[in-house]
Amino acid sequence: MSVDACITGDTLDFMADVTIRELRNQGGEVVDRAARGEQITITRSGRPVAELRSLRPLRTPLSADALLERWRRLPAVDPVALREDVDELVGGNLDDLLDSLS
Repeated sequence: MSVDACITGDTLDFMADVTIRELRNQGGEVVDRAARGEQITITRSGRPVAELRSLRPLRTPLSADALLERWRRLPAVDPVALREDVDELVGGNLDDLLDSLS
């Protein structure tokens, strides 16, 4: 099973891939995970074919203090490197792209 963790599982969901075989062999455990609020993608031959999620997430909303504490523990962001990454993703310069849209 593969799990792609987000920065914080309290504010963003985890997304896990489970194969058909894993679902068959560990069905109860997989359903329990979904019932706890985890979103699970079922795959066949490496391709997503279905999603399994809870009908009612059991998580309670976080308090403002808890959110602030998690925010304080986020890794620092290098704004120059971030801008370079964004420019690379948009195929040039973000400012030029935004200007062309307006």
